Amino acid sequence: MCGIVGYIGKKNAISLVVEGLKRLEYRGYDSAGVAIINKSKDLKVYKAEGKIIELEKVIPTNDEIIGNIGIAHTRWATHGQPNKKNSHPHIDNSGKIAIVHNGIIENYRVLKTFLEEKGFSFYSETDTEVLANLISFMESEYHNLEVSVREALIKVEGTFGLAVISSDYPGQIIAARRGSPLILGIGKEEYFIASDVSATIIHTKDVIYLQDNEMVVLTQTGYTIKTLKNEIVEAKIDKVDWDISQMEKGDYKHFMLKEIFEQPTSVGNAFRGRLYDNLSTTRLGGIGMSLSELRKVKKIQIIGCGTSWHAALIGKNIIEQIARIPVEVEYASEYRYRNPIIPEDTIVIVISQSGETADTLAAMREAQARGAKVFGITNVVGSTIARETDGGVYSHAGSEIGVASTKAFTSQITVLGLLAVLLGRMTNMSPIDGMEFIKEIRKIPKKIEKILALNDDIREIAKSMVNSTNALYLGRGVHYPVALEGALKLKEISYIHAEGYPAAEMKHGPLALIDENMPVVAIALNDSIYDKIISNLQEVKARDGQLIIIASEGDKLVKKMAKHVIYIPDTIYALQPILSVIPLQLLAYHVADLKGFNVDQPRNLAKSVTVE
Repeated sequence: MCGIVGYIGKKNAISLVVEGLKRLEYRGYDSAGVAIINKSKDLKVYKAEGKIIELEKVIPTNDEIIGNIGIAHTRWATHGQPNKKNSHPHIDNSGKIAIVHNGIIENYRVLKTFLEEKGFSFYSETDTEVLANLISFMESEYHNLEVSVREALIKVEGTFGLAVISSDYPGQIIAARRGSPLILGIGKEEYFIASDVSATIIHTKDVIYLQDNEMVVLTQTGYTIKTLKNEIVEAKIDKVDWDISQMEKGDYKHFMLKEIFEQPTSVGNAFRGRLYDNLSTTRLGGIGMSLSELRKVKKIQIIGCGTSWHAALIGKNIIEQIARIPVEVEYASEYRYRNPIIPEDTIVIVISQSGETADTLAAMREAQARGAKVFGITNVVGSTIARETDGGVYSHAGSEIGVASTKAFTSQITVLGLLAVLLGRMTNMSPIDGMEFIKEIRKIPKKIEKILALNDDIREIAKSMVNSTNALYLGRGVHYPVALEGALKLKEISYIHAEGYPAAEMKHGPLALIDENMPVVAIALNDSIYDKIISNLQEVKARDGQLIIIASEGDKLVKKMAKHVIYIPDTIYALQPILSVIPLQLLAYHVADLKGFNVDQPRNLAKSVTVE
């Protein structure tokens, strides 16, 4: 997997597809490549290990690259090492067919054996090259590229988002999807294929989100969408509601820093229009359930991966506190493999920034197969989760380019808080408490701005962690998942080993790790368990741990304990995580930046994980 771009029209394809790849760089990748059919109707393929700048070095500047049709790819390794040999596009043995592919062909070994028996040989270690040769085999039988691709994909088990070109069919791009996102961009006398609208937004805002098991045939004069069963599809054209400015860094050094600073706006967008003052409650219009149906909910399961899983843990704490409904939080990657129990009157909530996370989609479909009502929280309009769930809420975080999620996380927490109040006001939450939540959430953007004003101070604190090899993050209650998220951010972008722990669990093992070289980042805000976490931190201080404490404004006690204190504004318990995570995001960012790492594109990671 990672990024796909294709173009067919009247312009020179090479410059457009390479430009598109650059707009997908944020997704993370280890190699890149491009294939074009030139004016002489020859297929030309260029590939390079590393970043797109390395690819540009191997693309010639002569007439052999001039042509109106091309496909390109940035690869994040799944099958085979990240090198030029395994990078995309892959070509068949004839050298006439080129393919770019996201996903995993699960039965590629069986297909490879079949093709080897037919005389095909293989150059790379990838499953994608098997697919290129399978299409080639079908072409020898059907002599029609569209039919050959369809027949090949019918034999495939697994997931794919792909685009295919052939020098024997110099006026066509064939693209198809199953489980891996793919969009068709519709321009003026030109068409685009991409795994993400980011690649095409500068050229067109009119897009079609291909559905699973759909295939599109593109020519310079139009397109036809069919199912893999060869049934014509009348697809809806959507208009993208954001513009290219959201993909520019502006005056910020990195997208991650820009996105951290966008959180006053993104959190505000997440609750805007969803506060119902008259009844001291919230409203979530896309939820797909009536109030009477919601009132019958006896249990909730929340499913996510990574940062979204941490948001789910916070949501569990908030919903149980406010609505008194029991909540289970599940890793999406484990959910469908453990034969989950879904009682009646249970709703399942799936959370994914991209709406395309493969494990989360698989868990969603398992819950649906068991008859559960599934509700989605996602940031991407038109994503698979948005289309396939029974209802849901957009987090409205806006385009997030940095691989390490920041503003999407706080927007997810905001949405979960709104859901908690909606459910709580039907059960035991009083109008007074409902109105207090509404008043406090309206203040959150300003309070975030106040924390962001500490950016330079937090950078100074980060200097004390640059040479560390390990770190511990501690929290209790709703702040334990925040500690997990803070540790994850540090791991993701600075490559420092970090662990999040419930503070009270330190004495059950991790306290053995504490010495004068161990930074310990703790969240100790004014709440009902403040005294408890202070006692836990005293245990760290007694063993010379280097405490960095996130504390409430005015707290003088922690100053006596900590090497560094970051003071943040106070708010109600349910909203504290939105504030307490921001210093941790900034801390991780500055440690990574001070170490000179590529903050936006950490090694080995991809923005949208579309394979299991």
